[in-house]
Amino acid sequence: MMNLLLFGLGMQEIIVIALIVLLLFGGKKIPELMKGLGKGVKSFKDGMKEIESDDERTNEQNGK
Repeated sequence: MMNLLLFGLGMQEIIVIALIVLLLFGGKKIPELMKGLGKGVKSFKDGMKEIESDDERTNEQNGK
């Protein structure tokens, strides 16, 4: 059986965390939270790409 590790957490810990989140926020609020989390991750990735492209342009201008 394959061990599922996510940040050093096993399957049992992930299930307990998921149940706690479900109890705290309820079933209707979780999709909204995940949508917001997805937008945040997308925004972060876009920002990282912008920084990388700015860095590449700076390196090209400086002859590196």
